[in-house]
Amino acid sequence: MTQRATQERLTIVPLTLRRASEVVDELHRHHRKPQGHRFSIGVQRPDGVLCGVAIVGRPIARCFDQERCVEVTRVATDGTPNACSALYGAVWRAASAMGVVRAITYTQDGESGASLRAVGWKRVAELRPRVGWDTPSRRREDRGTDGVARILWEQRAATADDLPPITVLRNEIRNEILCEAVGCGRPFPLRTGRGRPARYCSPGCRLRAHRARQAA
Repeated sequence: MTQRATQERLTIVPLTLRRASEVVDELHRHHRKPQGHRFSIGVQRPDGVLCGVAIVGRPIARCFDQERCVEVTRVATDGTPNACSALYGAVWRAASAMGVVRAITYTQDGESGASLRAVGWKRVAELRPRVGWDTPSRRREDRGTDGVARILWEQRAATADDLPPITVLRNEIRNEILCEAVGCGRPFPLRTGRGRPARYCSPGCRLRAHRARQAA
């Protein structure tokens, strides 16, 4: 059977979060099941076997429109050809029918993203690795994805002219900016309090930048 024939015979089915989460726990390489969802779908082979699932939830990054944007938080398949592409394509069709105007998802650096490109998703940003999600106020264990660079992908409705482009949101997505001091360029967290926006990661970098301006 050719790949084209296999793709034509794959069937998209609705799923409960519980059933989709069971498949994620069974098949996903580096993520556990999420805590919630907007909707979940599965893909079946002609013999009725469920060969993949996609779980769609609200965007984790708060800079995205939480009402008109969704994020594909999990996709897991058993390796059936074209199953990933079928899921990503079905997610966007379903989300569009619900009035959603932007859908996003992430892949890890080193993953090709061929399944996303095949159904029209666009690669829009490269995100540097996070040190980790664990903080004193909310303890989190390392689930094996800390320190891994990610690629952000997007599907966007043609009528979504009022949405800010990803390039405008990149600093908020990363929750960091780059130090402007010559010879530094290290990322540091965005300042969220009052006062002028931070430009340098340390007093030392601020002083070096001041001296460089005077020398110029």
